[in-house]
Amino acid sequence: MDNAHDDLLILLNDLARSIRTEADRRARFQSMTRAQWMILAWVNRTPGLSQRELAEIVEVEPITIGRLVDRLETRGLVERRPDPDDRRIWRLHLREAADPVLAELSVHRAEILRIVTEGIDPATVAAVTTALKLMKANMASCRKPNAALDERETA
Repeated sequence: MDNAHDDLLILLNDLARSIRTEADRRARFQSMTRAQWMILAWVNRTPGLSQRELAEIVEVEPITIGRLVDRLETRGLVERRPDPDDRRIWRLHLREAADPVLAELSVHRAEILRIVTEGIDPATVAAVTTALKLMKANMASCRKPNAALDERETA
């Protein structure tokens, strides 16, 4: 590839950065951060996530998730409940006060998606979505321990 403007990895990175920037801008209007929005979205999608599981999904340190959850808990949006099988683990659940925030988040997500997909027919959007899911799965599978790669890194 001789043209950096056509490099898929650069385009994906630039698009993701643009989406994050727009989400940051919109989240500020609710006195929140994009990371807090992500936490609410994930806990809504998967009630009972542990802070550690959430940290892995969001790709931040558990202490960072802990601080963000502290803020959401102070606002009455999230609650920690003890895990019935392991008292060291706290499970995250949304509180009723999160409903209007999630509704607002849904509006912003729809607006950002509209902007991103403007001028692209639905079949192409569906094909891109399928391709991105496969790309994500491919990357997840390459993160599994690889003895050959580990040997090269330590050599």
